[in-house]
Amino acid sequence: MAPDTVIVAGDEASLYLQATVQVVWAAKGQTPVVKVDPGRDNVHFYAALNLQSGQEIVMRSHIMKSVTSVLFLLKLVLAYPNQKILLLWDRAPWHQGPALRDFLATHPQLEIFYFPPASPDLNPQEHVWKDARDQISHNHSINKLTELADKFEDHLTSNTFPCPLLQQHAYNQICAMFT
Repeated sequence: MAPDTVIVAGDEASLYLQATVQVVWAAKGQTPVVKVDPGRDNVHFYAALNLQSGQEIVMRSHIMKSVTSVLFLLKLVLAYPNQKILLLWDRAPWHQGPALRDFLATHPQLEIFYFPPASPDLNPQEHVWKDARDQISHNHSINKLTELADKFEDHLTSNTFPCPLLQQHAYNQICAMFT
């Protein structure tokens, strides 16, 4: 792997209109009201965290299938057109299949490293989802899913999310040996 390789950690998250309730401060005797939405409408987000810059590549989808994963990989390749990309990804069923294998065969600049099974704690993207949920979808009072999804996506794309993973493993020192 060359020092100019972009390393990203990818994952997906589902967003529901139903607010998740978290601890919140309120004046004594004025219990905050969080409305309950009985529907199960949702939207999914594919995202990849650039471990060097902390920036996110984000795509919305109404389904999570291997063909949708291929669309996200295309977005990733287009975001870094002249660079090699190492994608750290979990082993979700929609990250496999013929469509994905065909895409990888025609895009040799993209390599996927799969996390061990059942190890979300290793994926830095999980911290980004937590931050976005804390800031946007917990205790919200938005009553339209599209508005909530817009705010969620805006939070992901307008913020950077520093990740210490590469520094913890002396990435910069190792790369310096190759330049």
